[in-house]
Amino acid sequence: MVWGPMIAVYLFVAGAAAGSYLTASLVSFKYPGGVFTRKAGRIIAPILLAIGLLMLMLDAEAGLRNPLRFLGLFANPRSVMTIGTYIISVFMVVALIVAVLELMGKNVPRALDIVGDIGAICLAGYTGFLLGDSLGVPLWHNSVLPPLFIVSALTSGMAIVSLIGAAFDYVEFEKMGVLRPIHIVLAVLEILLIVALLVIASGRGAAGAESVAMLTTGSLAPAFWIGVVGIGLVLPLAIDLFNMRSTKSEASGEALAQTGVVVGGFLLRFVVVSAGVMMVLL
Repeated sequence: MVWGPMIAVYLFVAGAAAGSYLTASLVSFKYPGGVFTRKAGRIIAPILLAIGLLMLMLDAEAGLRNPLRFLGLFANPRSVMTIGTYIISVFMVVALIVAVLELMGKNVPRALDIVGDIGAICLAGYTGFLLGDSLGVPLWHNSVLPPLFIVSALTSGMAIVSLIGAAFDYVEFEKMGVLRPIHIVLAVLEILLIVALLVIASGRGAAGAESVAMLTTGSLAPAFWIGVVGIGLVLPLAIDLFNMRSTKSEASGEALAQTGVVVGGFLLRFVVVSAGVMMVLL
């Protein structure tokens, strides 16, 4: 596997697919009237995952010359990547069936939705464990990375569904008040996990400290501080807190906040992947 920008895209869209599906399940359970937002989450999930699979196929040491090399990922059941491929395959089938049922206006069986929820949780976790299997990269082989990517997957998926829901039916979206406080809690948790990731990595010898330095003061610092922290966490958190205290929120502010979350979610994976790759190449 070639660890590069395409893998960062794959990790992001796969995680966002899981987050979108879980957001739709939450809306279905908590707000049965949130039909458009629920449908948006369930339909966008397999689309995002399909994009991720395309990125994975093109990056499997073959590119456009031999994308079928991707099938080799099924051959080693002891590999984290192979286990992840199984998870993706099962979740993709379930998510597609659920999306088709939504498009047809049919009820989704509760048992099928639960299988999809379990698959989405496993998929979100896998995106963190995939990098963590690299023993020689302290920033990746870190117990904090899987929960960080799970939380980021949830926030990214929720942001994408919220963007679509707010854009097409803001009145309906505003009635689902639980989404905003959930995002605030997840954003604070994500900040704490990022701090923990950096602290643990910096204590893992020279390689770990150098990876952290790349993120905080080196070539990746602008993307980390401005993109991940500023645009992806602080800005959306500030807007959410303001909207919770305001009697009426604006659709433009909501769109800005959710767009920031999506940008920050991708850049988080990009800087983490890039910092690890740079250390391997040094």
